[in-house]
Amino acid sequence: MTAAAPRNEWIEVIAPGALSCVQDLGRSGWRHLGVGRGGALDPRCARLANALVGNPAEAAVLELTLHGPTLRLRAPTRLALLGAPCELRFDGRPLPAARPLELPAGTVSIGGMRAGVRAWLAVAGGFAVEAALGSRATDLRGGFGGLDGRALRAGDRLPLGPGRPPQRIDAPRVPGWWIDPDAGLDPHAPIRYVATAAPALAAAAQRFGDSGWRVDPASNRQGLRLGGEALETPAAAGAGVSEPVAPGTLQLPADGQPIVLLADAQTVGGYPRLGRVIAADLPRLAQARPNAKLYFRACGEDEARDARRRMQADTARLHWAIVDRLGGR
Repeated sequence: MTAAAPRNEWIEVIAPGALSCVQDLGRSGWRHLGVGRGGALDPRCARLANALVGNPAEAAVLELTLHGPTLRLRAPTRLALLGAPCELRFDGRPLPAARPLELPAGTVSIGGMRAGVRAWLAVAGGFAVEAALGSRATDLRGGFGGLDGRALRAGDRLPLGPGRPPQRIDAPRVPGWWIDPDAGLDPHAPIRYVATAAPALAAAAQRFGDSGWRVDPASNRQGLRLGGEALETPAAAGAGVSEPVAPGTLQLPADGQPIVLLADAQTVGGYPRLGRVIAADLPRLAQARPNAKLYFRACGEDEARDARRRMQADTARLHWAIVDRLGGR
């Protein structure tokens, strides 16, 4: 159990939401022992939410899925919500997201996601749960990290780290500016992947990009299951031979229904690999709703690298714009 924080330096969970858990940028350096990186399904949003409240990029946030929690603030708090659009209220009053909000003690409630699946909530100081293997990220499959290795429950207390929240405040303070990490992006553009070079899987990898796929409701943080016209798995593809896998790996089980591995991916797998979703497009899969239709497009390594560089540059520009704004408080 996490040690209790001093009085007023924690947030109480009144209602946990559909699936809310502590995440950060994940744990690295443990894959050789079978421990994946984990962390936020959209690290870009987690970083920017932290920037909005003045935290370092690696501070722990709450990842919210489908419906957010209700939280009681015991003292003035600065927070920011980024990701899928959803209703945010303080003591019943609606507030806008995607900006730093300074709130007095009271109750914050976050409703259902109107589009997309997930949002990320950052608070000044971050959530100071005990680190496991160098990270505060919750590994839901392994049952460690975060708050006792699980999703939030009613009655939980989330300890806060040292930050610079407002000292005295009687009403919410809402700035007139906000950020949009997805500005200019086409939400309907195909998700790009680099196809495998294995000759035995070339035909299946091509067909994967020629078809539309439905998001299976059984999907989770480990992988996005896709449903559609089954892809044939050639006998020469080597099914059953364990090979390294990582977030973005496209697996092809025997039933011909592909799986895209996500942040909580295992480190090895025995299914044949069709290729991998590029890093720049992987965060989009965090917002793929059950039964949504997805389209994929094969691309080359050069395009994948260029897309990643553009994403990193865009994120850096937003980060420094936030820093500049916060400096002008």
